[in-house]
Amino acid sequence: MAATATVLARPVPVRRRRPRRWAFHAVMAPLSVLWVLPMVFVVLTAVRSFADITGNGLGALPHSFSWDGFVTVFTGGLVGQALVNSAIVTVCTVILSLLLSSWAAFALSRHRIPFRRAVLLVMLAGNLLPPQILLIPVSRIAEGLGIYDTLGALVIVQVGFGLGFYTFVLHGFMRSIPSEIFEAARVDGAGEIRTYATIVLPLCRPSLAALGALATTWVWNDLIWALTVLRTETKFPITAALLNIQGGYVSQWNVVASGAIVAALPTAIVFFAFQRHFVSGLTLGAGK
Repeated sequence: MAATATVLARPVPVRRRRPRRWAFHAVMAPLSVLWVLPMVFVVLTAVRSFADITGNGLGALPHSFSWDGFVTVFTGGLVGQALVNSAIVTVCTVILSLLLSSWAAFALSRHRIPFRRAVLLVMLAGNLLPPQILLIPVSRIAEGLGIYDTLGALVIVQVGFGLGFYTFVLHGFMRSIPSEIFEAARVDGAGEIRTYATIVLPLCRPSLAALGALATTWVWNDLIWALTVLRTETKFPITAALLNIQGGYVSQWNVVASGAIVAALPTAIVFFAFQRHFVSGLTLGAGK
């Protein structure tokens, strides 16, 4: 008994993880600084005056503080309509993408559809194609349908190319929902539409929030499809409008940097608003 008590009372050795932790921070700290430095540089450039940049150089430390760059961006009509266009395209694309992908994921995960795995893989494989090889076909199809140079064409393209990934993520989550829940709903007399609306959608809220934040970032920051299906400058989203700012204010770097900050703020706000659901929502159901 005494020997047993001695063995039980003996403290368990604790592994020393401090060297590993210090090594992790030693590697990640420089990488974090390199990642943050470009953003700091853009912010400092945006709040400098044009005279300061021309007199001291673009890479010098700020010798002034001015909002002239932001004033020029907003008063010059450079981003006003572009922000509205981006908001319209982003909101419509995110709503349609999540709605259609949730329908597809519900059908593929809860019904015995022939070749459903092949259908899901084909939908996902569309996202693996490089967009550069599809620029001309997409442009020709938009012209043939009579929707070229419209915001609706941009919405359709964004929905089409994002639908496969969103369906794949939601399919994995819906398959993790216990079948007993659906059996209980069926016993209570709930049909497919009611089951989808009252059971599946509330349970998928974390994944929908994460995908909504991810889709907002992708659509808002897209440039290649906007230049493919749009021609009129008044219909350009904010990313395409930034090209005009760089061309018209090629030497006024404070204006260019201010436009870049204005373009990046909405996605940053959306990400920080949904950051609690971002990682957890995408990984829910992955281990089941």
